[in-house]
Amino acid sequence: MNSPMLTGGLVTMTSREIADLVESRHDSVKRTIERLAEAGVIVRPPSVDEHSKDAMGRPRAEAVYQIGKRDSYVIVAQLSHEFTARLVDRWQELEAGLVPQVPQTMAQALRLAAEQAERLEAAQHQLAAAAPKVEFHDRYAASTGNKGFREVCKLLHANEREFREFLINTRIMYRLAGELTPMAAHIDAGRFVVKAGTSQGSGHAFNQPKFTPKGVTWIAGEWAKHCLHSREHA
Repeated sequence: MNSPMLTGGLVTMTSREIADLVESRHDSVKRTIERLAEAGVIVRPPSVDEHSKDAMGRPRAEAVYQIGKRDSYVIVAQLSHEFTARLVDRWQELEAGLVPQVPQTMAQALRLAAEQAERLEAAQHQLAAAAPKVEFHDRYAASTGNKGFREVCKLLHANEREFREFLINTRIMYRLAGELTPMAAHIDAGRFVVKAGTSQGSGHAFNQPKFTPKGVTWIAGEWAKHCLHSREHA
């Protein structure tokens, strides 16, 4: 199990933990959370990227929701009543883990100081990663509709060549007949639409991919993380 997380001073558990508790697929649990939030039964929870490795050992990031205590009971009750006892036990573990432990030795005191420094550094990195995305949302809030490659570059203040390489290297898009084309998984996720057209002059058929509003918001976060990672390893 993961360590307890603090959100706004409150302890939370992730949607991944809830999925493990009720022995359900994480994507199914997230859909349940989104459905309950849309119905106003629970507050729409914040999400963070959880980093792990896939079956091939490659790093990956997946969005997980941070759930408060009250809403976690509503979610688990919606998924399966029989696992409520497990949820109660897990909350007891999480809340017990927040009780401060007084160091008894110099080694324990040094270890505690190092852990606190690591948490502070991680929080600072998260704030640095979030800053470009927050700035982007301020610019994009009044914008609607699908956006082409160059329009998104302007919104993100991104160099076109660097942004194109990023899309290809991260397998978000690929070249097809010299044109950038989104991967099918991202089209299915609603991040892109691809419209077919014909050139008026030559009659040449072409496909024009565009980012959806959902895709623009998503790629803003991915680009911000990429830029932060690049600065750290420069």
